[in-house]
Amino acid sequence: MKNEIQIGCSSFNNRFWKGIFYPENLPASKWFDFYCQHFNTYEFNGSFYRFPTVKVFENWYNKAPEDFAFSVKAHKEITHIKKFINCEDLISEFYQICKLGFKDKLGAVLFQFPPSYKFSPENLQLIIQNLNTEFKNVIEFRHESWWIPEVWDAFLAHNITFCSVSHPQLPKTIFTNFPLVFVRFHGVPKMFYSSYDTEELLQIKKEIALKPGFVYFNNTASDAGILNALEFKTMNF
Repeated sequence: MKNEIQIGCSSFNNRFWKGIFYPENLPASKWFDFYCQHFNTYEFNGSFYRFPTVKVFENWYNKAPEDFAFSVKAHKEITHIKKFINCEDLISEFYQICKLGFKDKLGAVLFQFPPSYKFSPENLQLIIQNLNTEFKNVIEFRHESWWIPEVWDAFLAHNITFCSVSHPQLPKTIFTNFPLVFVRFHGVPKMFYSSYDTEELLQIKKEIALKPGFVYFNNTASDAGILNALEFKTMNF
């Protein structure tokens, strides 16, 4: 992977972006091609809702240019239903599908846990024991009990990245000392809708400068996500 930050969005098939990002006369079937002309990574979230197949990921692999990376969100059965308990085979299968489908275009594998999933030493060990360190693993928590040195030290020791999240109910820490920088902008104060101002984006870009990793804008329920992503991409300091 490049030794730089790759910037993209968590969605592209977005009617709100027509006339703002996508040309008015461009058919929706060409939107991903157009997206790839402006960004070199995409956060694939569909795999959270439907367990993927190699064929599905291969189709996306073939659509994307050579210099492109897909980060992939793990299926909800892994993180929200089983919560890593008795889940070794399912996680292994998910990894294998990502590897075979996305090949050299596979970026990070994102495991996002629900707000109900709180820190405990047992839960921490369960995560560490189940991850395959051959992959770029990123963990996103939605409960602030995980924002503690015990977790960060354990992740560093096992080559796991703690996801930086911009979220209405979570700490705003931007982490730069893990294997990757991985930032998800969800929208604050209104989840998925709110836009970020230039000053905040510029400060974060300065913090993560010269680090490898990914930044994704998930505030895509309006035109905020694409406008923020375009601005963040072109920012200089």
